[in-house]
This record gives sequence, structure tokens and C-alpha cells, in this order.
Amino acid sequence: MATDGAIREQALDWAVRAGDPAFADWEAFMLWLEADPAHARAYEDVTAAVAQAAHVIAVAGPANDDAAPEHRPARRRWLGGAIAASLALVGALSLFQGQSRALYTVHTAPGETRTIALDPGTRVDIAGGTSLVLDHQDARFARLDEGQALFTVRHDASHPFEVAVGDQKLVDVGTVFDVRHDAGGALSVAVAEGAVQFDPGGADVRVSPGEVLRRAAGTSALTVSKVATAQVGEWREGRLTFETASLADVAAQLRRVTGIAYAAAPGSAGAVSGSILVAPLRKDPTAIGPLLGLSVHAQGQRWVIGAP
Repeated sequence: MATDGAIREQALDWAVRAGDPAFADWEAFMLWLEADPAHARAYEDVTAAVAQAAHVIAVAGPANDDAAPEHRPARRRWLGGAIAASLALVGALSLFQGQSRALYTVHTAPGETRTIALDPGTRVDIAGGTSLVLDHQDARFARLDEGQALFTVRHDASHPFEVAVGDQKLVDVGTVFDVRHDAGGALSVAVAEGAVQFDPGGADVRVSPGEVLRRAAGTSALTVSKVATAQVGEWREGRLTFETASLADVAAQLRRVTGIAYAAAPGSAGAVSGSILVAPLRKDPTAIGPLLGLSVHAQGQRWVIGAP
């Protein structure tokens, strides 16, 4: 689950975007609001802060308000309103983002994908159900709060690309790598090209091509194992591969990529291995059963998967 600070950044991002007359992404905005009561509260706080700042500026008025109305040019009144709006927004940015006013958050809904070019030779492909923080002033930084993203990075030894994930940092070494960060702290870093230095100030683990570093939820232990490079970022092509994955992990990945509300049966155990195409699941969520040897049944709005 996103932290309070991350939710406030998300709310500010939505407030700025929704204030644009050209904004049209209302469906995604409503999905975000309804996903968690904390989202709506944070959005109300942000908009209230902006409105309050605008009110304070409006009440204060310009220093020469005692001038006769007929001597106030229309252009000056328009500029006053624009300045008030700008100051209100700057105040809100300062309140909710502190000194990180260059940061902005990109969100994707479950089942959605998005690609963002950061600088020449560098891009990030973002999977569904992801919250990724980027920096307007530094195209060589990203923070993955939750979800999954594939980074294709132009290496620059003088300014390495960094990805913050929780308390850890990843540094590229000329790289194509996939990072997944789930609620609860589960983490995986899979490398297709180049290398990634994981947590250089701490564990300092190098992840090379064809390797995946994993950390299970609720633990600090790291493991590095082999992975086929073709599987790194394969979710972009509509495929998922599981290697002795828990049912909770399978359900989380299915939700992210399909947008379908899969959940693991309570108390479910065992490990799942196999490779599947995602497209058939969008037509029939129960198709995951025979593909991976699982039981599937509807429970309200969810599809619960368990041992056969």
C-alpha cells in the first residue's frame, strides 16, 4: 500500500492534471479516487489547500487597491488573478512536496500500460497498478513506490540512472532491467542487458544479464537466481512466467497485468510454475485454472484462485 506521502503526491498530481481544461482522463481519475478512501481524503486536502491559498491572496488584494476602479486596467486585473492562482499552486506544492517540487507521479490503473521517454536512449515502460515518481529536473532518477516497470537506460558513467525502491537504491551499469515492488515489500530486479548494482551503500549486490534478485515480503533476505533474458519485461508482450511463485504473488501479478480482480484463497499454500498468455484471461478469467492447474471461482467481484 502506498505511504501517506506517496498518496499526497498522487493527489497533487491529479489536482494539477484535472485543473487543465484539456484534461480527459476522468475514468482513471475516478478509479483512483475509489480505490482507497485515503485517496479521496488526500485529494480534498490538496484542493482545500489550493482554495485557501487563493482566498488569502484574494483577501489581501494588491497594495494599491485604494485606486479608483476606473484607473485599474483590465490587463492588471487579469494578471492579478493569474499570479494568485500561481501562488496558490506553488503554496500547495510546497505544502505537500516539501523541497521535492520537481517530482511528479505517474499512475497506471490495473491492466493499463504506459511508456515514457525520459531522455535520448532512455525510456520506462510502466505496467498496470503502478505508482512511479519521476523528476522534471532530473531524467536520471525514478522512484518505484509500488508496481512494476521496465527500464531501458542509456548508460552515463558521470550521471548513472538511479531507481529508488523503498530504502534501497538501484544504479544502472548500461542496462535493460525490470523492477517489481509489491505491497508488503516483495521485490524483484531482473536484468536483460548490462547490469544493475543493488543497494550500493549497503548489500551492494551486482545483478548481471540473465539474473533476477528477489526479496520476499516481510523479509530482508536477498536471493539471486537465473532467469531467461526473454522473460525480462515479457508482460509488455502479454505473457507472464511464474517460477515457484506463491498464489498470492500469482494473483498480484494477474491483477496488475489484466486489470481483473484476482485474489488468492485464504490460507492457500504451494508454489506455481508455468508460462501463460494474458489475452485469454480477459475473455474468460477462469481460463487461468487449466493453464496453471488451479481452482478458480467467483466471489463477489473477485476471482479466487487456489489449489485444485
